[in-house]
Amino acid sequence: MYSTYSFEDVTCSFQHPGVGASSSTGAGLGSIAIAMANDKTSHDVAADGTVMISKIAGKNGTLTITMQQTSELHKYLLRWYNYVEIANSSEFAKMAITVKSNNLGDITTCTGVTPQKLADRPYQSQGQQVTWNLMSAEITQS
Repeated sequence: MYSTYSFEDVTCSFQHPGVGASSSTGAGLGSIAIAMANDKTSHDVAADGTVMISKIAGKNGTLTITMQQTSELHKYLLRWYNYVEIANSSEFAKMAITVKSNNLGDITTCTGVTPQKLADRPYQSQGQQVTWNLMSAEITQS
């Protein structure tokens, strides 16, 4: 028995009402990493060994997206960043990102996405990768 994974089967879609939509199916995309910011549980142990379990409701986290500096996705994220920098603050957290992996059968939806900072800009003799660090108010996986 075997299983197959292909990054070509991963689709990353971006949607912001003020900037429009963009989708990447691997073209120019290097990697996508999604991480929850908080633990879902905490245990407090009393002196007698009794354990109190706390369920933590936070669903926020981060996305780290790496792409070629000449990619259309990088250009889209630059337009988005520049838009939310000058737009009314009500526009700042309206980005939604959906990452879908057909071969794994999972979908991750990130809403309330904001830029942590502008991606660093490398200038060298060869083209480079750029990394966008984004924050999400809510991450759900199915």
